Amino acid sequence: MTTFPEDLDAELVERLVTSGGGELAVKMGIEFLELSASHSVATMPVEGNRQVVGLLHGGAHVVLAESLGSVSSAIHAGPGRFAVGIEINATHSRSVTSGVVTATCTALSLGGTLATHEIVIRDEEGRRLSTVRMTNMLRDLR
Repeated sequence: MTTFPEDLDAELVERLVTSGGGELAVKMGIEFLELSASHSVATMPVEGNRQVVGLLHGGAHVVLAESLGSVSSAIHAGPGRFAVGIEINATHSRSVTSGVVTATCTALSLGGTLATHEIVIRDEEGRRLSTVRMTNMLRDLR
C-alpha cells in the first residue's frame, strides 16, 4: 500500500492509483511505497527486468528512478501543474541478478520551475547499485 502526504491533490492521487504509476511502471513491476515531494520509496523485481547476461538491465534502473523522481516532482508541482523530465543521468556501481531492488528518492532542490532529485537504488543487502540524478521542469496545465 502506498503512503501519500495527507494534503496531496486528490486528482493526482486518483491518477496515480488508477494508472499504477503509468503503463511502463506497471510492466516493470514497480511498487510505490512512500510518496512525497522530498522523500519517496519504490521497489522493483529483478526478475523480468534482466538483460541478456542475467543482470538487472541498466535501463531498468533508470526507469525505476525516473518513475520515482517524476512522481515526487509532480507532487511538489501541486494542483494545476505537472512535471516533465528535462535531464537524467545514472551511474551504475554494482550489478544484481535476483531479488528486489529498492529506490529511495531525495529532493536536492525544490523550486518553482525546476525540481531536482537524487535516486539511490540498493539491493536487498542495502548495497548501492546505482545513483541517479533527475531534473524536472514544472509546468502549468493548459
